[in-house]
Amino acid sequence: MNFNLNNEQQLLRDGITKFLASRYDLETSRNAAKTGAGWQPEVWKAFAEELGILGATLPEEFDGMDGGAVELMVITEALGHALVIEPYVDVIVVAGGLLRRAGGPAAAEVLKNIVAGTAVAALAAAEPESGDRWQDAATVATPDGDGWVLNGAKITVLAAPLATHLLVTARVAGDEGVSLFLTEADAAGVELHPYRTIDDRSAADITFTDLRLPADALLGERGGAWPSLAQARDEGAAAICSEAVGCMRKVLADTVEYCKQRQQFGQPIGNFQVLQHRMVDMLMEVEQSAAAVLLAMLNLEAGEQERARAVSACKATVGRAARFVGQQAVQLHGGMGMTEELAIGHYFKRLTAIQYEFGTTDQHLTRYAELTKG
Repeated sequence: MNFNLNNEQQLLRDGITKFLASRYDLETSRNAAKTGAGWQPEVWKAFAEELGILGATLPEEFDGMDGGAVELMVITEALGHALVIEPYVDVIVVAGGLLRRAGGPAAAEVLKNIVAGTAVAALAAAEPESGDRWQDAATVATPDGDGWVLNGAKITVLAAPLATHLLVTARVAGDEGVSLFLTEADAAGVELHPYRTIDDRSAADITFTDLRLPADALLGERGGAWPSLAQARDEGAAAICSEAVGCMRKVLADTVEYCKQRQQFGQPIGNFQVLQHRMVDMLMEVEQSAAAVLLAMLNLEAGEQERARAVSACKATVGRAARFVGQQAVQLHGGMGMTEELAIGHYFKRLTAIQYEFGTTDQHLTRYAELTKG
């Protein structure tokens, strides 16, 4: 099988890489995260208008470019390599995928605005009691005439402080399954408690108090949102694994360069064989992760079990690699590896966070074992 990128995919990769190298500065992005709006809106606008990556993997009917999993892999790896904090995966992959599968005029309008860069949607699914078990929603949606009233709470909603719209999981009394609702983020009855995560992302805990929604706020079938949510979770996991590969490639390259320059006992520490062995081990973890990501990406449109098995194998592989590569990079840099001044420290935090998003390494190992039984 040919795993090489075609001409269009190579152009996409080269265009994103060139843009980020010349116009995405790590220090500027971190200042925006800590003291500014939490992101750079002008960069997000450029993603839409200059690069076109906000619609690259979405269907043409939503003003997208109808790209597939390989295009998603190319984009997310490049974003990870530059440590971009703008919420591409949360908005385009997770929320965008849910809106695309839900259908209907309301979802289509929001999705077109997302592609244009004028709207940002975030999924509010995790809850204080159930954690990230999205199917165990305790938020309640009560029929009210032709509409709905939502009450409940969500935690760790990534990109919520930046969002114009929220996708909210809730359960209607009498339904066994979970439903999905669309609301504007600044609607009456929505209270956000924003904060910055350890890896400089914007997130919020949200309380919904008597949030009134129209009938068309229900996306898809009542009580039938879980299959789409499960797919969005797997797509998000595969996307951040691809992002992690980009992070690890950058971390490895910086570590090798540092070991060529750092002098000890009158010679570069990269001359010491034991350190060379450690960097080779890092490279092996990166390449294994890249192969696992490719397998997961190529199975995103497969059957449910096949998709889940490939994604869990990928998430477990990348979770182990992210921990190993990040720790080795910090150790080889010495104490400086954990400082704010060096990029390594920022990449290490992101690689640590990725290990816990869309299911932990142990959770995916357990799921993989269950899916491969007899």
